[in-house]
Amino acid sequence: MKINGIKDVYFDLDHTLWDFDKNSALTFDKIFKMHKVPVDLDAFLSHYEPINLDYWKLYREEKIDKESLRYNRLNDTFNKVAFQADSTLINKLSIDYIAHLSTFNHLFEHTIDILNYLKPKYHLHIITNGFQEAQASKLKNSNIQHFFKTVTDSEQIGVKKPNPKIFNYALNKGNAKPETSVMIGDNIEADILGALHIGMEAIYFNYQKKLDKLQLKQVNNLNELKLFL
Repeated sequence: MKINGIKDVYFDLDHTLWDFDKNSALTFDKIFKMHKVPVDLDAFLSHYEPINLDYWKLYREEKIDKESLRYNRLNDTFNKVAFQADSTLINKLSIDYIAHLSTFNHLFEHTIDILNYLKPKYHLHIITNGFQEAQASKLKNSNIQHFFKTVTDSEQIGVKKPNPKIFNYALNKGNAKPETSVMIGDNIEADILGALHIGMEAIYFNYQKKLDKLQLKQVNNLNELKLFL
């Protein structure tokens, strides 16, 4: 079951190592209290999480810009929970959300263990579609940045996963080759198919245990990566 010949291991960050949903919920709780927003947090999050994923898909596909993503995901969610939020409040919340998000740094279970296990054996890297300023803070504040030889984010390149340009840029930056590299991430379209398309190996981090019709190499928790690496 081991993948032979791998020298470089590329990780996605959000929803793969960094527990985005948990940290995001804590951030909303904080900024809603700061701005006295009288919305039930659980009801808000139940709508926000799928709306946010939909907007990130549009962002990956270059159909919206960063500002539209940040504003509209909040506006749409407030509409769903029937809370009247004016543009001034939404803009303040959008800014404060990014400012406070990386102050919460819960990682997925076994993140530190697997990074310690892999670090002596491989060069480790990050490829992320997240915003540059936020991703750098997440890596630093969660105390995992020292594990990684390189960090590549979509804002550096101007394109997003699954665009082959970002994978090729990351490989060149890490002095790595696709045939000796593996990508690990939670998004089939962006992480897995994007990597496979350019000749990398890929392991799907299926932490939500979704039905996988493609029968990909996959793990449900990070410790299971030891089966492959």
